[in-house]
Amino acid sequence: MATATITFVAMAAVIVLAGAFLASVTDRIAELTGMGQTIAGLVLLAVATSLPELTIGWNAVRIGAPDLMAGNVLGASLMNLLILAVLDLVTRTRSRAFSRSAAAHALSATASVLMTSVVLLALLLDWKWTLWRVGPGSAMILLAYLFSLRLIYFDEKSARERLDEPRREGLSLRLAVAGYLVAATAIFLAAPQLSRSAEQLAESTGLGDSFFGTVFVALVTTLPEAVTTLAAIRLGRIDMAVGNIFGSNAFNMVILLVADFATPGALLSQVSKSHAVTAVAVIFVTAVATLSLLYRAEKRWWIIEPDAALVILLVLGAMYLVYVVS
Repeated sequence: MATATITFVAMAAVIVLAGAFLASVTDRIAELTGMGQTIAGLVLLAVATSLPELTIGWNAVRIGAPDLMAGNVLGASLMNLLILAVLDLVTRTRSRAFSRSAAAHALSATASVLMTSVVLLALLLDWKWTLWRVGPGSAMILLAYLFSLRLIYFDEKSARERLDEPRREGLSLRLAVAGYLVAATAIFLAAPQLSRSAEQLAESTGLGDSFFGTVFVALVTTLPEAVTTLAAIRLGRIDMAVGNIFGSNAFNMVILLVADFATPGALLSQVSKSHAVTAVAVIFVTAVATLSLLYRAEKRWWIIEPDAALVILLVLGAMYLVYVVS
């Protein structure tokens, strides 16, 4: 157990350090290519910071632990929402993450709700048939992701046409892309080792794959999101920060499609139905966060942001519920 613990902590540290470089280089890539902060956060940051969930999910299924994979993916979505709320609560910027200025992100938040709803439906209906080794739930996730990404791209494109920001001095596009690839590669290589040590800790602690994957593994694998989101907020890139969180939650569901290729049969029919509780919690908390994005009033109780505090309480309550059920 000591070796597994050391490996777990060491690989988590590598992932966090690599994630610390992503926000600045992604911001530079977004500026030089003109793709916009929202799309950069939704795609570039989200994909890079979701690599731990992707590699852990793939390896967990390969070693016969699909519940660890499903718990990690759905639990990471809960953790991402917790990260956004906590950072909104403790940071002081000109604009809040949960504010009218970020209302455009309601579209990406709704996309993550849509995709999580597909996962929930597949879990409840227990589809066992496959087409080209992919279950129907996974195929629906891919279609929903591509459709949502198209809508968000055109929405962001329309918003960019109304803005004309001057370019700043900094890294060239080549250096920024190189830095992005180096950081993403470090995350990709460290995550499989994290997966193996997590499985060993799940067995030795007796907590079980469902709960351990939902809470402990998900907590570590969302550290890149926490680091990059905080860095984006400090850069004043609120759009990128919020886009990273909701984009990661949407991409997390795509991970289920990728992992489906690593197992015979429909993946979502092989995991515990207790994951449906986590899926419902993700949908519920995301809906609350979306309402906070759209709510016009600006009100603060002393140092407490009511909407952010509510999201934190809901996520903590959901974790306790998952523990009780699993």
